Amino acid sequence: MLTRKKAEEIFTQVLKYSTAEETEAIIGSTSYSLTRFANNIIHQNVAEEGVSVSVRAVVDHRTARASTNKLDEASIREVCEAALALARTQPPDPGLLGMPGPQTFRSVDRFHPGTANLSPQARAEMVKKVVARAEKDHLTAAGILSSGSVASGVFNSRGLGAFHEETSSEFSVTMLGETSSGWAKAGSPNCESLDPELLADRAARKALDSHDPKEVPPSKYTVILEPSAVLDLLGFLFFDFGGLAVHEQRSCLTGRVGQKLFGDNIQVRDDVFHPLQAGAPFDGEGIPRQRVILVERGVVKGVVHARRTAQLMKTQPTGHGFPLPNDIGEVPMNIVMEGNKASVEDMIRSTERGLLVTRLWYIREVDPFQKILTGMTRDGTFWVEDGKIQYGVRNLRFNQSVIEMLNHVEMLGTPQRTAGEESFEMVVPAMKVRDFSFSSLTKF
Repeated sequence: MLTRKKAEEIFTQVLKYSTAEETEAIIGSTSYSLTRFANNIIHQNVAEEGVSVSVRAVVDHRTARASTNKLDEASIREVCEAALALARTQPPDPGLLGMPGPQTFRSVDRFHPGTANLSPQARAEMVKKVVARAEKDHLTAAGILSSGSVASGVFNSRGLGAFHEETSSEFSVTMLGETSSGWAKAGSPNCESLDPELLADRAARKALDSHDPKEVPPSKYTVILEPSAVLDLLGFLFFDFGGLAVHEQRSCLTGRVGQKLFGDNIQVRDDVFHPLQAGAPFDGEGIPRQRVILVERGVVKGVVHARRTAQLMKTQPTGHGFPLPNDIGEVPMNIVMEGNKASVEDMIRSTERGLLVTRLWYIREVDPFQKILTGMTRDGTFWVEDGKIQYGVRNLRFNQSVIEMLNHVEMLGTPQRTAGEESFEMVVPAMKVRDFSFSSLTKF
């Protein structure tokens, strides 16, 4: 595993061989292991480790990057020469900013030795309990259990030195019955907080409770969206909260920043320091990340900015840029949506007629400005009537504007760290939404 001391030693070698006007290096290592199971048996166990050195050179207002996964002196020299040679072939960029100098960072502790050192045997024991839960009710289990660690540093010739290390873990399980399925997933820097047995039981209960699903006609319904369903919808919205996307008028927020776009109960921020979040406290250029209020009582309050975008829009960078060269701009990657104290059970009890949705998949964007999305429910969709779950239903396709949805939220749950399949992890609540639009049925 890369240490800060080792990263600094590597960067000293980079400076020895780089003759560029300015030099930056992103130095990282990864260690990742995964246990995969299907048909109630483990069928794959893999592990990989890697290192990388990515050097960016600046000369005559031109910049380029070259990378290597070798740490010997000859390879370091070669990658420095390659970055400089590539930079000289680029057209001049009048807007290219000089590299930032030293920065001050707020530390975050996201490294858990137990997660970094989780053995294949330990993962197998966890999966054994998951399979036992499946076999108890004649279900078939499939999924993954992974763990690992990452270390990364950003260093440059103007004295910047930023370094971060953290661990990660993820568990996902699908339980299959003859006519139904259930699903659960979670991720965390600390594997001890995953609780695969609890997740397996949740997935099994969804599969059992949705057996022999019935059809309900496509229409507008009150829906109770569990956190994973909420996350995968919101993921399509928050890519638009980047300053460059707004500046280039390719964001749904074009002309809408400062306006009330959502309901009064919608409040969102980007907050890398939230205790349920993950990630480094600096961005791809080594700029400290800041908390940014994105939505306050339904009003679009702000967007995030990399250094260059901040200069274009005459504001301050928020520490959300990607490594240069970069034409994407910036994206808030530490979404925290505030909620309330309602549980999913409270939402069910308050619903006269509606649907409970476990998760969504195969989501695609139909209208980028109105943020109309289409996709399907999956792995646990239920009919709710008179405050109770009545039976499982066949999955439905939806066509729904996320903007409209966030104006129809009637209840919010407690925010939790949530994993899905269509977006990055966020801290979001379950929500009850009226008039959610379903357009057609599926065959399963």
